Amino acid sequence: MYKISLFNTMAKTIETYKGMPVIEASDSKDLEKKLEKMEGIKPPFAVKISSRTKMIKKNAFRRCTYIAAILIPDSVTEIGENAFFGCTGLTSSINIPDSVTEIGHFAFSDCTGLASVEIPDSVTEIGCFAFSGCMGLTSVSIPDSVTEIGENAFFGCTGLTSINIPDSVTEIGWCAFYDCTGLTSV
Repeated sequence: MYKISLFNTMAKTIETYKGMPVIEASDSKDLEKKLEKMEGIKPPFAVKISSRTKMIKKNAFRRCTYIAAILIPDSVTEIGENAFFGCTGLTSSINIPDSVTEIGHFAFSDCTGLASVEIPDSVTEIGCFAFSGCMGLTSVSIPDSVTEIGENAFFGCTGLTSINIPDSVTEIGWCAFYDCTGLTSV
């Protein structure tokens, strides 16, 4: 636990995740405002999406390179377009809750350090370029609920060595696995 001073008037203990401070925020602007008020909090840190959030909005945390982990609550049903695009500091796995049905276009694109993603049975569509450029991904298991994998969804995931595509998938977009040079098992 970290002790921080909010508004320089009172001490508060802050939650931690894997040894990192956790900051609750709905988007990058909210995160920046909270960081301005917190003394002594330095990256890397985890972002906890507010439990009141239903959709992680378009560009919510785009290019927030100092975020190392994201904690998504069960209230979230959709991860919007470009939500975490270019969050190169993401190095832990991301657990997407069962409440999420759609992973938007470019949602995790260019998260180069992302090691693994747990896609739940509730997801029906993986958007175009959703995980493109995630070179750190080594394996992905797509659940039976998914019917569509968008264009370039895993484009350039050079670390990807295996992927399981269920029979439920009826549409695989153009170049969905293009330049996945490490892929040895489908």
